[in-house]
Amino acid sequence: MKADPDAQRRLLDLQAIDTALGQLAHRRRTLPEHAEISTLEAAVRAAEDELARARVAVDDLDRDIARLERDVDQVRQRADRDRGRLDSGTGTPKELEGLQHVLRSLARRQSELEDAELELMEQRETAQAALDAVAARKESARAALGDAQTRRDVALADIAKEEEWRRTSRAPLAADLPPDLVRLYERIRDASGGVGAAMLRHRRCEGCHLEMSGSDLGDARAAAADDVLRCEECNRILVRTAESGL
Repeated sequence: MKADPDAQRRLLDLQAIDTALGQLAHRRRTLPEHAEISTLEAAVRAAEDELARARVAVDDLDRDIARLERDVDQVRQRADRDRGRLDSGTGTPKELEGLQHVLRSLARRQSELEDAELELMEQRETAQAALDAVAARKESARAALGDAQTRRDVALADIAKEEEWRRTSRAPLAADLPPDLVRLYERIRDASGGVGAAMLRHRRCEGCHLEMSGSDLGDARAAAADDVLRCEECNRILVRTAESGL
C-alpha cells in the first residue's frame, strides 16, 4: 500500500487519540469506586438482613413481655378479689383458710411472673442495644455508599467529558486521512489490542518493542517514502520519522 508520508505520520496522531480513548475506557471499567460500591452494597444488604433479625428478636421479646404483663395483671386482679373477700370475713372458717392459701399461691405466682418479666426486660434492653448498633452500622454503610456513588458519578462524568473531546478531535483527523489507510489501520487495531500503527524509533517498533535488523532493516531502508511499512513481528503499520534511525 502507498500513502503520503505526512498522512502516515498523522496516523500516529490518530493512534494517540485511540490509545487515550482506550485508556479512558479502561479507567471507566476499573474505577476503584466500582469495587468500593460493590463492597458497600453487600455491607448494606448484610446489615438489612441483620436488622430484620434484630427487629424480630425485639418484637418477640415485646410480645413475651406483654403476655407476662397480662398474666401478672390477671393474678393481681384475682388476688385483689380474694383479699377483698378475706378482709370482709364472709364465709366459713374453712373457706377463709382456703382463701389465705390461695393468696399465698397467687403471691408466689405473681413474684415468679414479675421475675420472669424483669429478666425478659433485661434481655430486651440488650436486644434493643444490638438493634440500635445494627441500625447505626447500616446507616453508616448507606452514607459511605452514597459518597462512593457520588465520587463514581463525578469520575464517570469527567471521563465522558474527556472522551467527547477526544472523539471530537478524532473525527476530522480520520476523515482527512486516506480511507484505505484508515481501513487498514482499523483492521490491524482491532486485531492487535487497540494499536494499529506504531512509530519506528531507533530501528525499534514501538508496537512490539522489537528491534528491526537484517533483511527487514534493509527492506525498510530501500522502501520508498510513500510505502506503508508493516512490522514483521506484530504486523502493525510502521511509521517512519526522523527518529527511525534508517
